[in-house]
Amino acid sequence: MSPSQTEITDSQIAAFRQFNRFYTREIGTLREGLLDSEFSLAEARVLYELATRGEATAADIAKELALDAGYLSRILKRFEEAGLLKRKASAEDGRQTILTITRHGRETFADLTARSNEQARSILEHVPASALPSLLDAMRTIEKTLSPVPENVRYILRNHRPGDMGWVVSRQSVLYAQEYGWDESYEALAARVVADFLEQYDARRDRCWIAERDGVPLGSIFLVHHPELEGTARLRLLHVEAIARGLGLGKALVGECVRFARTAGYKRVTLWTQSILTTAHRIYRQAGFKLVREEPHNSFSANLIGQTWELDL
Repeated sequence: MSPSQTEITDSQIAAFRQFNRFYTREIGTLREGLLDSEFSLAEARVLYELATRGEATAADIAKELALDAGYLSRILKRFEEAGLLKRKASAEDGRQTILTITRHGRETFADLTARSNEQARSILEHVPASALPSLLDAMRTIEKTLSPVPENVRYILRNHRPGDMGWVVSRQSVLYAQEYGWDESYEALAARVVADFLEQYDARRDRCWIAERDGVPLGSIFLVHHPELEGTARLRLLHVEAIARGLGLGKALVGECVRFARTAGYKRVTLWTQSILTTAHRIYRQAGFKLVREEPHNSFSANLIGQTWELDL
């Protein structure tokens, strides 16, 4: 044993294994069909990778999930026969095959996601409200301890947690006040956006990502269902802290939105921004958005030109 290794006792090993047995039983991973579906746990994880990556190779998925290549090949063949994925030759390397999920695959994944969310809700509903924060903190501690973020990772993207919305409103308001002189009416707008997100949140259609490094928030973005246009999502409140600019964070946040929108079955993503926010424009354009409308307005104590951008999925 090296000096840096911890000496593990038999009782600690027993406790670790006991927790594994309890948790796998609690969430039903040992059942033949995960979440009463036709898919095994491994198949569901492969479907998740296909749905969230947009495009991937078999090697990408095998590496991410530590799956045997032959076993993964059989899963992919079954998915292709079931119309869940399609293959195409890579434009960069004709010898390489690119895997993409089909519309039927996205619909199937959305159903699995809904079942998983409902299972999580049914489990957490039995936890006393006073104990829920401690439970979720303990789960995050397990994840962080067993899979720490490597030192060379510049940031991670995660879903929202209690307390994040106050940070989003505060930092956005300060940033636009400092850089563009906008008044507190923008803070009111941001507060309404996050309030609507929390009150109307639907995990199947809505998402918030927080970018952070070592627990310090660096940026955020929201994707929410349009209240009036069926099949349309709205990208909102893209924000990157000044200390994180130049890391490609804005591009990563917008990319997450687009991938999730496709997974959720949206047909279009729309956003409203201002003509002076040229850095954001470059990110939107790179992601495939197109400027479709401009209109001058007076808001936040400034004369602005509002822009509507759209992306057809």
